[in-house]
Amino acid sequence: MKSFIRLTDFRREELFEIFKIADSIEEYSGFLSGKTVVMFFPASSIRTRVSFEKGIYLLGGQSILFDPSALEKKEDIRDVCKYLENWADAIVVRHKDIHLLMSMAKVTNAPIINALTDENHPCEMLSDLYSLSKIRSNFLEDEYLFVGADGNIARAWKEASDAFGFHMLQCCPEKYRTKGVSYESDIENAIKGKDIVCTDSIPEKMLKEFKEYQITKEMMERANKNALLNPCPPFYRGEEVSKDVMDSDYFVGYGFKKSLLNIQQAVIIFCMTH
Repeated sequence: MKSFIRLTDFRREELFEIFKIADSIEEYSGFLSGKTVVMFFPASSIRTRVSFEKGIYLLGGQSILFDPSALEKKEDIRDVCKYLENWADAIVVRHKDIHLLMSMAKVTNAPIINALTDENHPCEMLSDLYSLSKIRSNFLEDEYLFVGADGNIARAWKEASDAFGFHMLQCCPEKYRTKGVSYESDIENAIKGKDIVCTDSIPEKMLKEFKEYQITKEMMERANKNALLNPCPPFYRGEEVSKDVMDSDYFVGYGFKKSLLNIQQAVIIFCMTH
């Protein structure tokens, strides 16, 4: 069994195999019958938890939920995992420290699935790219722009870019750039020639510095024809995105995230069969 910690742990062909599983998810009815997936999620998680929990249910499995703080006790993580291994067929973890997930993956036979860390968000990126593949046949040839500061979403898009081989440019004040990513500080120049524009929410302390980086409908008109705006939720109108652009055809729409359900089911199936 394989764990799912980083997209770059997999060949592009393997990631496309997950897409194929998602395409035919109905064929896996009952896949988790009699099996248990242990999940660690904070109370604040909405989209990721709901889609994982419903996905497990639809595959016929049982989910058991804990707060991530349960992994931070004095007990050695090796002992936690070895006991869980008696009953858990897979473990889904949302925790700030990716190294904890990596440590868990080393000591248990049950696959560890990364549901978000301070370093990345692989299931979210895989779902976004899967959704894009359904509406843009050349989605890997598109030019991507990420507008936002270095953080788990910026690094997650870098990871996706490295794993799938598409080109991404980051635009933000220079001190917030992400290491190893192509960079442009001028938003009006950066958005020219772009097909997919991605954003992340802006921490309160950075709002003034990002004032000129808000994506508006007027700004999107500088991008390529048929460009799409894909803001990472939670997004905030009047901060990283304007109200008018969220009401425009540039916004990919709420249904874009519907793929989270099938992709997260597919990730579980892939991990438990490889």
